[in-house]
Amino acid sequence: MKIYLTDINESWIVDRIRKEWYESNPDISTKKISDSDIVWIVSPWLWKKLKKKNLKNKKVVCSIYHFEDKDFDVEALQEFNERDKYVDYYHVISPKTKLEIEKLTNKKIFYIPFWVNENIWFEIENKKSLREKYKIPSSSFVIGSFQRDTEGSDLKSPKLIKGPDRFIEIIKEYKNRHKDLVVLLTGKRRQFVISELKNMNIKYSYFEMIDFKKLNELYNCLDLYIVASRIEGGPQAIVECGITKTPIISTDVGFASDILAKESIFHMKNFKNAKPNIEIAYKNSKFLSIPKGFDNFINMFKSIQ
Repeated sequence: MKIYLTDINESWIVDRIRKEWYESNPDISTKKISDSDIVWIVSPWLWKKLKKKNLKNKKVVCSIYHFEDKDFDVEALQEFNERDKYVDYYHVISPKTKLEIEKLTNKKIFYIPFWVNENIWFEIENKKSLREKYKIPSSSFVIGSFQRDTEGSDLKSPKLIKGPDRFIEIIKEYKNRHKDLVVLLTGKRRQFVISELKNMNIKYSYFEMIDFKKLNELYNCLDLYIVASRIEGGPQAIVECGITKTPIISTDVGFASDILAKESIFHMKNFKNAKPNIEIAYKNSKFLSIPKGFDNFINMFKSIQ
């Protein structure tokens, strides 16, 4: 059994997934599609980059991460149906996405959350020195959000599926609770949240693009991480918080309900009562830690070869 993963080169999480897979599973992987038995389309749009003859002669697994309204318009459905002719199996990281795909195809769908790499994500106990490094007062209550929040065109309109407007509503509540509130932001396209924080006169620090070492350190600076998404579930921030023992609350998106305690899942009518549960998040994230986190993927590929 040899598995080929499609290449993306967009400095996105999928690039890291591909890299970690090849590093950890060389015996069952190949970087030459011609030598593969199974083609794993790690991001659905990448199927257009592949020669159709390669898809016809291989078992094809396609990962799909979420659906939003535009994915059900005529053009998007036409593309799904065209790709579905070449896909044998689907992989999702969210039970909700599985339900959406079941409406569109009879192909088998595997629900398997991605793994987490403890060589990258881990707890750092000396929080004081970390806050000093990033010039964060030790007395501050620090909330983090590390995903983009604006649309790609105007850099002003909020990307609603990621819930930046909800994030701001929750921040308003925490501003009332903590006079020394600080918000840490990373990632591209944070203009909407930054603008709102400025309007509310809330202190923030913004690190647009940083390496994994610094990102892990920023997780360890936090008193709370908030996932306020409507559809997209982070999703890796949930297990990255879990494995670093970073307190987190989240809407019920992605695989949040499989990782977090019930009291850590909220909707916008009860977010004031949401409470992090570090122990449960850590315990459930450990099941996805490398190398164990690869097991369900390997079993999936074995079952379809």
